[in-house]
Amino acid sequence: MTSRPALTGDSPARPDAAQPEVTGPGLESEAGLDAGPAPASHAGAEEFPPPPEGAAEVFGSALDDAVVFGQMLATRGVEHGLIGPHEVPRLWDRHLLNCAVVTELIDERAGSLVDIGSGAGLPGIVLAMLRPDVSVTLLEPMERRCRFLADCVTELGLANATVLRGRAEDTVLRADIATARALAPLDRLAELAVGLVRPKGMVLAIKGRTAAEELKKARSVLRRIGARNAEVVRAGQGKVDPATTVVRFFAR
Repeated sequence: MTSRPALTGDSPARPDAAQPEVTGPGLESEAGLDAGPAPASHAGAEEFPPPPEGAAEVFGSALDDAVVFGQMLATRGVEHGLIGPHEVPRLWDRHLLNCAVVTELIDERAGSLVDIGSGAGLPGIVLAMLRPDVSVTLLEPMERRCRFLADCVTELGLANATVLRGRAEDTVLRADIATARALAPLDRLAELAVGLVRPKGMVLAIKGRTAAEELKKARSVLRRIGARNAEVVRAGQGKVDPATTVVRFFAR
């Protein structure tokens, strides 16, 4: 039997450590996903649908893993309150495919990525499946979510993924790329993210219809922290509908 990977979070870390460790209390919940423990009558009540047309093109050889991950979200994810039962029928379009197309924005030369407030593993687990050449840190402050993420890493055999329990503001880590989805308003997220990427590192904040408005409100913060080339971009055009809206910027 394969054992669950250990969760880091017990000792200080060097800035250049591959798997840094931190301690600290939890951060805010991942909006729109964490629904609290589901009542027994609702947990797993919805059936996870088969892959839709186009999923094979987006996931390629990782499609089987995507199906397994989706099934974990639809069962254990619901039971542990990481997603709401009503999200199960739309896991493919709204979550799995929505996250998968973000790989279009990740440079082939990237070596490391931190997913801030990884929650249910969206987008961190999905990106780890699609980019096995990138070392992915799933940064999450809440133990309940960390246990779920650790199970996903083990059962999917993601040798390139590490679960790290801690708060973004307390974590000593420098990755090439930082991602986040439904975590915090952009002005708050930007300050957290720039502390977790290397100089000139890239931040990808997956947003919805409010992306342009959030970017406008965050301009003063982005200038203060020295962020460069902040813009709204769309990933997966022609592959997913709607395309995934992302705010992208670079650290100084």
